Amino acid sequence: MNTAVHRIGIVVFDGVKLLDVAGPSEVFSEANRMGAHYELTLCAVGGGAVSSSTGMTIPVDADATDPRLRFDTLLVMGGDVFPARPVDPELREAVASVAQRSGRVCSICTGAFILAAAGLLDGRRATTHWRHTGVLSRGYPDIIVEPDAIFVRDGTTFTSAGVTAGIDVALALVEDDHGEQLARQVAQSLVVFLQRPGGQSQFSPTLTGPRPQTSALRSVFDAVAADPAADHSTPKLAALAGMSPRHLTRLFHDELGTTPAKYVESVRFDGAKAALESGYTIAQAAERVGFRSPETLRRAFVARLGVPPSAYQQRFRSAQRRDATAGASRTR
Repeated sequence: MNTAVHRIGIVVFDGVKLLDVAGPSEVFSEANRMGAHYELTLCAVGGGAVSSSTGMTIPVDADATDPRLRFDTLLVMGGDVFPARPVDPELREAVASVAQRSGRVCSICTGAFILAAAGLLDGRRATTHWRHTGVLSRGYPDIIVEPDAIFVRDGTTFTSAGVTAGIDVALALVEDDHGEQLARQVAQSLVVFLQRPGGQSQFSPTLTGPRPQTSALRSVFDAVAADPAADHSTPKLAALAGMSPRHLTRLFHDELGTTPAKYVESVRFDGAKAALESGYTIAQAAERVGFRSPETLRRAFVARLGVPPSAYQQRFRSAQRRDATAGASRTR
């Protein structure tokens, strides 16, 4: 295990989401109890205590504008104040400055807007809370926004989705630093999953979405997940569930707020993303998960992510190369 002290800076501000701060902090603190050596420093512009989203006061250790600050990992928290209002210039400049003196740079939830305002996400893949991905994309067209990823790793820059995704990305950082075994122990101690994969959808229909209450719908879910490429037309799924297509569609709407066809497409889309990330060609990915043609897959990618599958795969490969380069430099 790496026994060197790993300095983590946590940037907070008035209105910061309390769980954004508490979730990742607990992950690193729990890792310390298991042999890691994370040193957490809370920073704010001016160095004074801040008021969180709940009204609770958060004491601060350092002034975020202090040019002496250097961190191995910089975490920039989010809050409901973004994107409702622009990022304060002092906060933007402080984050831009300390990021230059930090190793990894990460945002939790709408902290992505602070990184974006500081120019730290230009040309990179990124995400934020699903409610605000459209605003991020429109406001910062140089960012390749992945609208439903739990977290995105692009080189040494990480962005994550809603508040609990901060726990996912913190566990991923611990795994990078100390290996899967320790990260798994931390997750077990906190009674959470080790981590959902970074590319997994915030609304993954097979993993993160709610299980249906109706047993017949659960059998439909399991059948689609087991073989996405099979014939999953609504009549076929209705026959599997032992009901009429109309009744099945009504159950999907009542319990899940979607249709059988849209659910099947979501499962196939997740499968196609995973296939592209694993190195399959676009045609192979389309065939593996049941899209009728590469063009159908292309339209699905453009509709959901705003980029064609070729661009998505290229960006993913570029990120892998940056990750490998960053990992090699850390081991020298």
